[in-house]
Amino acid sequence: MADEETNVESTEEGAAKKGGGLKTMLVVAALMIAEAGGLFVLIKGMGGPGAVEASELVGLEGTGEEAPVEIMLVEDRFQNMQAGRVWEWRTQIYMRVRQKNVEEINRIMERDAASLKEGISMIFSRAQDRHLREPGRETITRQLTSYLNEVFGLDADGLPRIDRVIIPELKGFPADA
Repeated sequence: MADEETNVESTEEGAAKKGGGLKTMLVVAALMIAEAGGLFVLIKGMGGPGAVEASELVGLEGTGEEAPVEIMLVEDRFQNMQAGRVWEWRTQIYMRVRQKNVEEINRIMERDAASLKEGISMIFSRAQDRHLREPGRETITRQLTSYLNEVFGLDADGLPRIDRVIIPELKGFPADA
């Protein structure tokens, strides 16, 4: 009989413990719901993002003689052996210039076409492999800009004729494969 009473008491305690665990979970769930509601009310009360107006940027691109023009300088393949193998780099190079300098740029390009191509070829052949593989092409662009500013010189305002060098394509392939 005493054993039965002990079993009955332990069963009641187990049921109470299980119910206590359920009560704890219900209390935690209620607190989480209350917290979510409080955050919702707080965020709504703060307003939200303000209205945004789109406006056109004025003065970003020049007009007339100051308007930018892109001129293709060269589209060719250049070799580089700095990595211990012969690599061929297929590239396109554009120059961004102001409209007022286009005639002078074209005149110099016609006059010195072979010299320009030779200078660019030398830059590519001397470039280190890591410079040609840079994601932003910063080093090779900087070297080309410096070289082209030497060739094309300054305009009447004392500014370089080349605003920017653009390299939209620069892909390397092993040439000895």
